[in-house]
Amino acid sequence: MIYTCTITPSIDYTVYLPEFHTGELNRSKDVYYYPGGKGINVSRVLKRLGKNSTALGFSGGFTGGYITDFLEQEGIQTNFVTTSEITRINVKIKADKESELNGPGPVITPEQQEALLAKVKSLREGDWFILAGSLPDSIAQSFYQEIADICKHNNVHFVLDTSGSALKNLINTKPFLIKPNQQELGELFDTEVTSIAKAVQLAKQLVENGIQHVIVSMGGDGAILAAKDHVFVAKAPKGTIVNTVGAGDSLVSGFIASYLNDDDPIKAFRYGVASGSATAFRTDLCQKEDVTKLLDSVEVIPFQD
Repeated sequence: MIYTCTITPSIDYTVYLPEFHTGELNRSKDVYYYPGGKGINVSRVLKRLGKNSTALGFSGGFTGGYITDFLEQEGIQTNFVTTSEITRINVKIKADKESELNGPGPVITPEQQEALLAKVKSLREGDWFILAGSLPDSIAQSFYQEIADICKHNNVHFVLDTSGSALKNLINTKPFLIKPNQQELGELFDTEVTSIAKAVQLAKQLVENGIQHVIVSMGGDGAILAAKDHVFVAKAPKGTIVNTVGAGDSLVSGFIASYLNDDDPIKAFRYGVASGSATAFRTDLCQKEDVTKLLDSVEVIPFQD
């Protein structure tokens, strides 16, 4: 079974308008409401790619109820820990420039943290656990470490998609997969990644430290995959970027969905890049037919020094 975990989910309220003027009345052209959060995005894309998952995390109030109902209507199982606080709402403004207003994360009590850990402890050997997103201030960084240790003890495939100190503290847990972007990779090594060659060098160091697969998203330059015996570079297909929210999460979903089918990391890498690009070309997350259409246009080649 695949489990995704979103510590601080949200409702993403996305508005489109030609221009945004601060201090004035702005009338939106189009409006969309979707459950937000990296792990939730992964579950939604996995479902569209034919893979079931259970969404874990914390939710509360009428917004938490909306997220649960929305996911269950899409056929996604949920097993959230209920909080007394209302799940946040994030406002995404798509105009001549993009702006975001993200609500604060909830205060998660020690009892609620233990309730989530109990759910993680129930995972069995061979399950997948995808930990995605950041921690609110009310949770110590050691909480992620506890989750990673449980997964390791239970022989659960551990996938990590976070950033900052949380990522730096957890790379020694040797996850199955991590997916930093170009900037996040540089932050891991206190440097700046200015080229594919530099990204490859740092990704290979992470693999040498025990991480099985490292995917680095490089924006318009595509992505790289580093593993024990190979490094590949993928060129992203061309298209009109509509919405980058969820593109990285879709890459993770595509990789895992393909890997479960074929046990082939290179094929999974191509499928993941197609999935991420397909989401970037839509207002919402990608559909399977979108990924299929782009698959042949994703060029994956061995990295040459």
